[in-house]
Amino acid sequence: MEKIRQPIVTVCGHVDHGKTSILDKIRGTSVAEGEAGGITQKISFTSIMKETIEQRTGEVLKKFKIPLEIPGFLFIDTPGHAAFTNLRKRGGSLADLAVLVVDINEGIKPQTAEVLQILKSNKTPFIIALNKIDHISGWKKSDFAFNSLESQALNVKQEFDEKFYTLVGALNSWNFDAELYFKIDDFTKKIAVVPCSARTREGIAEILAVLVALSQRFLKKRIQVKKQARGVILEIKKEKAVNYLESILYDGELSEKDQIAIANFDKIVVAKIRSIQKSLPLNKGFKACEKVGAASGIRIQLTEKYDIPPGMPFQVFSTEEELEKIKKEFSEEIEQETKTDSNGIVVKADSLGSLEALLLMLRQKQIKVIRAGIGDITKKDIYTANSLPEEDRAILGFNVSVSDDITEEKKPKILLNPVIYKLIEDFEEWKMQKLAESERQKLSELPALVKLTVLDFVFHNSNPAIFGVRVNGGRLQHDIELINRQGGRIGRVKTIQEEKNNIQSAEKGKEVAISLPGVNFERQLEVNEVLYSNLSESQFRKFKENKSLLSEDEKKILMEIAEIKRRESISWGV
Repeated sequence: MEKIRQPIVTVCGHVDHGKTSILDKIRGTSVAEGEAGGITQKISFTSIMKETIEQRTGEVLKKFKIPLEIPGFLFIDTPGHAAFTNLRKRGGSLADLAVLVVDINEGIKPQTAEVLQILKSNKTPFIIALNKIDHISGWKKSDFAFNSLESQALNVKQEFDEKFYTLVGALNSWNFDAELYFKIDDFTKKIAVVPCSARTREGIAEILAVLVALSQRFLKKRIQVKKQARGVILEIKKEKAVNYLESILYDGELSEKDQIAIANFDKIVVAKIRSIQKSLPLNKGFKACEKVGAASGIRIQLTEKYDIPPGMPFQVFSTEEELEKIKKEFSEEIEQETKTDSNGIVVKADSLGSLEALLLMLRQKQIKVIRAGIGDITKKDIYTANSLPEEDRAILGFNVSVSDDITEEKKPKILLNPVIYKLIEDFEEWKMQKLAESERQKLSELPALVKLTVLDFVFHNSNPAIFGVRVNGGRLQHDIELINRQGGRIGRVKTIQEEKNNIQSAEKGKEVAISLPGVNFERQLEVNEVLYSNLSESQFRKFKENKSLLSEDEKKILMEIAEIKRRESISWGV
């Protein structure tokens, strides 16, 4: 019989839905409480051995007649849910299974939807941990969800059902059919939902039991250990001046004597191993070892220092022929996962997995990408973005920073966010503003639309006439020709003054003084008279063609000007 490894499980979900708390209860740590459990560093993986699973799920496994054959689980956790959910290995997701944590009171939120997209794209089997059931008013705690629901008061049961079926309906729109795990006969057709509470520990044993059942029923072929050691680098960690590659070994056996090939953007890294450390069960540190088998969380120290981006795959080789084959495969893999377009924007992410997740979601929104990379935003990215057309002059950064040596001068639009859907939303908003600006440029050659009321302030009677006006709508600018309500031409605005200072323009609500050369106030104007900007027929038609770019105020003024003009010629501007 083929040896099977620990299935790799990822726990994911919307922020504040209890992802870390659920993971804490599964592995018996207290990361969510800060330093309460003495664990201050970020945990990247936790292995839970067969004996621990047996202790925590014994009663559930017995009730549902689930034999325990797998050697344990390896739970992985990195910051940034998209990077975490999208850790890659050749041919798909690094995670064999996922636990999607959903707050029963909030249902599917934007980040949940984002994770669903990634799980669906990767075809990763998953279960739903329906968390915070204890927040339902009147909820009675029980050890297990399968008998807890029946023991609740009628109103509590009704509230649970309402929230549960709302979630089921929302999942249907994603083409997922979900049901409570103990009501499912065929797990290939339905997504198992486990009601739980990270606070009271309800449902935690059942989450583990359902993962055991799914692994043994559907993943046996996938978790068979092959000979060749393969893994993925999560990140480079520094400890006491020593650099470690914190990694997941998902296949084969890795030895200190091995040489490994590591994928990279420019050139494949060929490296010798100095030492290997394996993570101990339940995150009790690391232990040095000469050999380690899959699946394991490990730290590798290489004989030399290399600059390797997070998320890169590695593989052991023993001959030059094998190395050449691996090089070709890695190049094709990276090229496929970071495929870009001939035009578009620049994007950067913190790891290969999160870059691919970002590119996937940008493609779904039909947003093109001309350059994609891993790491902080650099001068090279700025240079590339600045060479693009105005509407594409943007850099999107997921979980990255901007290099310190970049100045504000001639900087393109840089958008940073640790949440992919929010990053894309921010970009779409910026793009809309840009397009609106570009459209408005079409109207820049036309006179500004304005409606004025003449005030009882005459500073100079004639040539030029200088008097006060109130801007009732639109925008008053220099050189606008004014007409009255009868369509009579009054004169052209030479200067605009506000409190004796010359200004370029005046918006709605402003009271200013204007000067009109060649105009006699007493003969041509009256106090409280209404004036408009004068338009030719061709100018009016251009405004009409771009009506969507006008404010409601401007549209109203445009129609009033048309009414004045049509008193003379009924077909004016038609």
